[in-house]
Amino acid sequence: MLLGVSRGLHSQEASVRFSWPLPKYAAHLDKSVMVPMRDGVKLSTDIYRPIGAGEPLPVVLIRTPYNKRWYRQGNIDQPNAAYLFAGQGYAVLVQDTRGRFESEGEYTISTPDDRDGYDAVTWAATQPWSTGKVGTYGCSYLGEAQIEAARLKPPNLAAMIPQAAGGASRYFGQIVGGAVELATIVGWYWEWGTKEFLRPPSAAGDAFWGSEGQYFNPGPTMPPPEYRRMWSTLPTVDIFKKFGGPRTDFENVLRNDPGARWWADRPYVVDTDHFDVPALHVDSWYDYGVEDVLHQFNLMRSNADSPRGRDSQFVIISPTSHCGSESVTAHTIVGERDMGDPRLDYYGIYLRWFDYWLKGIQNDVKKMPKLQIYVMGINQWRGENEWPLARTTFTKYYLHSKGSANSKLGDGTLSTDVPVDESDDSYVYDPGTPVQSVGGPMCCTGTADASEGSFDQAAVEARQDVLVYTTPALKDGIEVTGPLEAVLSVSSSAVDTDFTAKLVDVYPDGKAYNVQEGILRARYREGFAHKAWMKPGEICQIKVDMQATSNFFGPGHRIRLEISSSNFPRFDRNLNTGGNNYDEVEWKLAYNTLYHSRAHPSYILLPVIPASKNALNLKPEPDGTTKESQ
Repeated sequence: MLLGVSRGLHSQEASVRFSWPLPKYAAHLDKSVMVPMRDGVKLSTDIYRPIGAGEPLPVVLIRTPYNKRWYRQGNIDQPNAAYLFAGQGYAVLVQDTRGRFESEGEYTISTPDDRDGYDAVTWAATQPWSTGKVGTYGCSYLGEAQIEAARLKPPNLAAMIPQAAGGASRYFGQIVGGAVELATIVGWYWEWGTKEFLRPPSAAGDAFWGSEGQYFNPGPTMPPPEYRRMWSTLPTVDIFKKFGGPRTDFENVLRNDPGARWWADRPYVVDTDHFDVPALHVDSWYDYGVEDVLHQFNLMRSNADSPRGRDSQFVIISPTSHCGSESVTAHTIVGERDMGDPRLDYYGIYLRWFDYWLKGIQNDVKKMPKLQIYVMGINQWRGENEWPLARTTFTKYYLHSKGSANSKLGDGTLSTDVPVDESDDSYVYDPGTPVQSVGGPMCCTGTADASEGSFDQAAVEARQDVLVYTTPALKDGIEVTGPLEAVLSVSSSAVDTDFTAKLVDVYPDGKAYNVQEGILRARYREGFAHKAWMKPGEICQIKVDMQATSNFFGPGHRIRLEISSSNFPRFDRNLNTGGNNYDEVEWKLAYNTLYHSRAHPSYILLPVIPASKNALNLKPEPDGTTKESQ
């Protein structure tokens, strides 16, 4: 959701191989033009037009909930996206979304960003200075708004670049496996989710924000948050009330089950949606919705209404965290893990993308591989044609133990051997002392106390309520690239509890770096349409969606799977009562058991990629293209 460089991304070397393209034009700014939507609500829009470029011009549209005035701080010498594209001969529109900052209307998360996006594209295309071709651009909420508008197929939408837009497909990055992304939604709604903005006097007219109103800030200044206390507060639904937060949709997220009508009324992508626009999707392995971005890539091909839409979907997946792809340098550390040199000429690629689709310039941008993925571990870019990869061997790695897999000092093992009759593993989940989140694919928490990225899991793996299963040291190494799923046979003393799964790369020196993770609230094991309660001692099979990754577990490394029932504060705690969780202040202990017998196996399904000379390893070139390395 949150636009900006992730706190989980570090650089030990500041050199930048690819610089901003040199501007061709200075830009003129028309401030706060009020653009009408179909229902009469007007959205405040800044218009950047290149001086001397000659009109009409193709348009790049950026719709943001984060205050369009931020873009005014740039200039041709220190450009942001508005000045970058204007300097290359595009008219750029930066618009406050509905109910935000200078725009009229009431703000509700994501709504109606599909219709407003359609109307903004249409307005931009019909201005006298416009060629009628519009492209859209932006990261996180700005990317998700693009996907939502594309569902309605605006005729003048010629191309788009949605970055980190996974939330357009699944509860806007707020619900995972039925659990709430607590640290994310507390941080995001506190800093950015308010519905309260100052409005100009009724007699001020449309020119107010572009004249004297430009000196007033319509948005609130929030008091410093106390995130650790906020996360631990019960009932969860009262966090903002107790800490003096603004009016937001935070409570709606908590009060509405994943299958509730409230979620269906948001303009999020469903599998029956159709599309017809070329798109360059950009995301990263440590973002919260990377598998959803890859799903959108596939959906926009399979449900395209024309060959242009079907054949013009591309995706780039970097190794970083949320909205951090363009900020990498020669020596990039994500959390604590070394990712090598993942630089690409992103802005050069973006310009060639819009030049091709909006200006009709015949360049080589469509010669890119359909997928460009960064394989972590070998730290190399590679080109692919489809997702999942056609050569994938989905392999079951079974969980084994002698009944004492608790902590990394236990006897849990992981192998492709089918289990025989083995003792099960048990632990006590106490919501009062949950397993702490150490990194992970999250964002927007507002604090380093819940940092995204990859970190050593030593503290997590020392706990008795974490089951740890590990392979022997690998002889040749194994590449895992694709969607991940943990299939677990479990029981509980509680009618409802959570089960978490975390894939870990254990280095030869013992450092255990998290790769990917997931959670399932057991009541939703049969889907979000209804709740299925557990019966004490009854063995159930559950499937934990662990999103996706591309990671090479090198020689001497070990593959590890952690199983537990909490990952806090990334996810809210299941209080084990069978109640709503969000409005409760008391909890029960859950005595949880994981089985790994012949009759009740447990395993993680790994997308193993066989070594192949057919894979296209990519080397970024100075002109921003990627060519096969020798």
